[in-house]
Amino acid sequence: MLLHVPDVLTADEVRRIRARIDAADWVDGNVTSGHQSARAKTNLQLPEDSDAARECGEAILAALARSALFFSAALPRQVYPPLFNRYGVGMTFGNHVDSAIRVHPPTSRRIRTDVSATLFLTPPEDYDGGELTIEDTYGTQGVKLPAGDLVVYPATSVHRVTPVTRGERTSSFFWIESMVRDDGERSLLFDMDMALVRLARDAKDHPSLVTLTGCYHNLLRRWGDA
Repeated sequence: MLLHVPDVLTADEVRRIRARIDAADWVDGNVTSGHQSARAKTNLQLPEDSDAARECGEAILAALARSALFFSAALPRQVYPPLFNRYGVGMTFGNHVDSAIRVHPPTSRRIRTDVSATLFLTPPEDYDGGELTIEDTYGTQGVKLPAGDLVVYPATSVHRVTPVTRGERTSSFFWIESMVRDDGERSLLFDMDMALVRLARDAKDHPSLVTLTGCYHNLLRRWGDA
């Protein structure tokens, strides 16, 4: 499932995060690359042990915690602390698939990457190119979102970032270990949850709400691993 989650960050939060990370020291983006990715990737990255990365990552995690849509789509068990990358003119990231397991160096914590996420921090009118291109069930999807918006998609997907031809593209990226590791099962639960939200809004006293809510939670109980 590929999903656009709007307004994860407010405009003020985007400005504060950008001011903090723009003033920090950036390094070659291959510091976190596996063998395959290193051959395809040309960008800059904020060191994940830097104060700026930690502080801004915590702000993003707090913002995710208030997003009901993100929770419904990802059903997060744990989230890899957000990282930050930057693409200048000519920089790109070719076709790749994210590693199945990520180890967080400061804590040695292992996280299974069920869901990949990119949080855009640059307005789309400020750069050309730099489109996140994801190959999914419905074909190739190009994603270029407003600053503060998030896209989540299966980490099993082949994806790339097209070359930037004008300006700079700055974003945060991270992975989610979901309580439900199967993307098809997560998608069914998400569709059911969204239908329940609409039913609760349009027919809040309908007796089927209790039954359908029970079905949702019993499926989550069957498929989930808390």
